[in-house]
Amino acid sequence: MSVEKLLIPQSDFDEIAALIAAARQRAVQSVNTTLIELYWQVGQTISRKIEKAQWGDGVVVQLAEHLARTRPGLRGFTRSNLFRMRKFYETYCDDTKVAPLVRLLPRSHHLIILNQSQRPEERELYLRQAIGEKWGKRELERQFKTALFERTVLSPVKVSAVLTQTHPDALSVFKDSYLVEFLDLPQDHLEIDLHRGLLKQLKNFLIELGRDFCFVGSEYPLQVGGRDFALDLLFFHRGLNYLVAIELKVGRFEPEYLGKLAFYLEALDRDVKKPHEAAAIGVLLCADKDEEVVEYALSRSLSPALIAAYQTQLPDKALLQAKLHELFAQSGAANATEQECDQ
Repeated sequence: MSVEKLLIPQSDFDEIAALIAAARQRAVQSVNTTLIELYWQVGQTISRKIEKAQWGDGVVVQLAEHLARTRPGLRGFTRSNLFRMRKFYETYCDDTKVAPLVRLLPRSHHLIILNQSQRPEERELYLRQAIGEKWGKRELERQFKTALFERTVLSPVKVSAVLTQTHPDALSVFKDSYLVEFLDLPQDHLEIDLHRGLLKQLKNFLIELGRDFCFVGSEYPLQVGGRDFALDLLFFHRGLNYLVAIELKVGRFEPEYLGKLAFYLEALDRDVKKPHEAAAIGVLLCADKDEEVVEYALSRSLSPALIAAYQTQLPDKALLQAKLHELFAQSGAANATEQECDQ
């Protein structure tokens, strides 16, 4: 007796596959949360016993030896890891803002953040970004190499007054500079090289932009008054619900660039934007920019726009850290002086 093979739509199978993938993801997340909670409790116990002088550091060595002897199948509880668990707990236990977040990242991410961060503010930034952007271990490592924290503090994003008023959330979405070292561009590259490189490495560029950015089109056509225009790159931000127009310039920023970008934004709002979407935002991505020229140009701009730089090489992190240290030192001295005056 033959059994006829039914023609089942592929979408039916995809639905089951999606359910399985989602369940596996929840299981992995559950295991991760349980492990992080365990590391927290072990670190807490060790920390409190040492604090109360019930234990010395030597007792932790004995604990590791005891666990290895009595629980031979137990992994990850060596002397060094037990001290890391203590450090993990002591780092976050008094930080009410950050402590609830630690359970949302795996141990590998915490090791990177704890080993490479120097300040509480730095740890918080990387924690929140890694969670929000769902960075893998490799991308988190890359963000430390790009000195994201130092660049964020030393060079906050430059936006027009209109953008600040109409899209205040955009200040936390965009950056003052974007790293595109993955393009391997020569120093004397042309605009077409930059454009093609970004399209070829679109996945990496989207990661650099942020998780909620979606690619819409390249050389996006706009027709106004019987004339044809082409916008370099068009994206959509899902979280904030607006189109993002990006114009590329391989030279330094010039004030007249804002006029063309404003024209494109007007065309997008009139002819492309959906009724439920917010007004489009424009980004001028230039190879270089004079900060004073940028400030003058944006101060009278009537368009929701910002000016950012792209960098083809990783920054000198040691130099940025030195500048940041100097900035914090000056800030601390200023605060101390202000407190003395108040007294």
